[in-house]
Amino acid sequence: MSDQTVSRDVIIVGGGPVGMALAIELGQRGVSSAVIERYHTPQPIPKGQNLNQRTMELFHFWGAEKQLRNARRIPENYGIGGLTAYGTLLSDYHYDWLKREIVRPFYFRENERLPQNETEGVLRERASELPEIAISCGLRAEKIGQDADGVWAEAHGETGAMRRFEGRYLVGCDGARSIVRDQAGITQTLKDHDRVMVLLVFRSTGLHTLLERYPDKQFYCVLHPDLEGYWRFFGRVDLGTTWFFHAPVPPGTTEDIFDFAQLLYDSVGAEFDVAFEHVGFWDLRFATTDNYRSGRIFVAGDAAHSHPPYGGYGINTGFEDACNLGWKLAATLNGWGGPALLDSYNDERGPVFASTADDFIENFILEDRAFLERYNPEIDKSLFEAQWAARAASTAEVSAYVPNYAGSPVVFGSQGAASGAKGEHAYAARPGFHLTPQSLSSGDNVYERLGTGYTLLAIDAPSQAELFRKAAADAGMPLTIVTDDDRNLAETYAARLILVRPDQYVCWTGGDAEPDAVDVLKRVSGVV
Repeated sequence: MSDQTVSRDVIIVGGGPVGMALAIELGQRGVSSAVIERYHTPQPIPKGQNLNQRTMELFHFWGAEKQLRNARRIPENYGIGGLTAYGTLLSDYHYDWLKREIVRPFYFRENERLPQNETEGVLRERASELPEIAISCGLRAEKIGQDADGVWAEAHGETGAMRRFEGRYLVGCDGARSIVRDQAGITQTLKDHDRVMVLLVFRSTGLHTLLERYPDKQFYCVLHPDLEGYWRFFGRVDLGTTWFFHAPVPPGTTEDIFDFAQLLYDSVGAEFDVAFEHVGFWDLRFATTDNYRSGRIFVAGDAAHSHPPYGGYGINTGFEDACNLGWKLAATLNGWGGPALLDSYNDERGPVFASTADDFIENFILEDRAFLERYNPEIDKSLFEAQWAARAASTAEVSAYVPNYAGSPVVFGSQGAASGAKGEHAYAARPGFHLTPQSLSSGDNVYERLGTGYTLLAIDAPSQAELFRKAAADAGMPLTIVTDDDRNLAETYAARLILVRPDQYVCWTGGDAEPDAVDVLKRVSGVV
């Protein structure tokens, strides 16, 4: 017998950044949730710092962007760029890395950097403002289950008392060792790189002094010829004192038998003061669930996929999971989402992560390995420098990263299109792709006019807009109609009619022909 039963629409196991983000996404759409979280406060491990432009759009819509930027621990006038170096951090060979500013015109907000624990704190604060969210900290979920009508979870607190949670759906946001995934019978595919990695958090003012030669940089990647393409990576936690570092270490390494200070010295190319705050280990591998759903139970974030922390994809991918699943759960619970809508969560997010893992993270490692095997300044300096310059000029790792749902069953993608993460940024409105921000005739950005449900941007198309208005009203679907007469805007978007989902992705476009608005709305809402 439980000491207390909590009933909500959605049970969320895991109140880290992804779980809190999901609760906010649901709460802002009127859906109640119960968050079961083991820790009373965010754990002080400063990983997951890179928040890309798309993530900052999400924080804007979650009502937490200002709070997040105010939580920044490094002054706003200090840059957030990165650097790649060869051999050691202080070597003569280095270049600017991960130049996200080149894709800034395609997004509504600027990117940011913040330690994950600080980001989680901001999300907790925002979640506490929403009455739809019940947060239960100090509880560990131990059993979960489902039947045809709903789901349940049993969690125990520090005193041993059991609390039961009941709801319509359950989402596991409980990390790479997810009990939700395991107990729901959701299988994983693993790809092991057979490397032990160390995560160090340390304090050093001397390192800050050494790196003053690289102004406005917050993260640093060292490519060493002995490491087969695996990185030695430094990141700032604040300006001048605290750092994190991860790198491969020999199998069997423990905190007691390895000289981590020397590893840092070797990576930097100089000695400096070091005081360690945290030493942790993990196995470098990819893990992907074979389905993001089992009945009424879903997984998101690291519970659905985990990978080496290369390129800053992890936390951003998790936030997009939360957004994608959140609005679809709300649509279903609010009665206008069809059965195919929740299925599309797996159809959309699965291929995006698979492509992210293969085409970007894995590819980083393989390309770096090949470069280090072929080019060495001690053997052929001129050849090495020519190839190093070519690497420095490349922007593909940023410009080609275009998560999309072009192959989704609830999107009118082009014939034969496949969902994934690799593509080309474009201003044109393309079904399955993120809507690019543009100015309307009023002076507003289109992002300032998007509704919380679907939005139809109708450019000089009043009769077609009316068809959608009526079809949405008949279906009980939330639809905001934004009208404009600027034909230049239609040329930029390469469409006069643009249907945008609640997650700011385009799901259908049209031109001069009269659309079958009823059929369009049925498909994009998962009814057919």
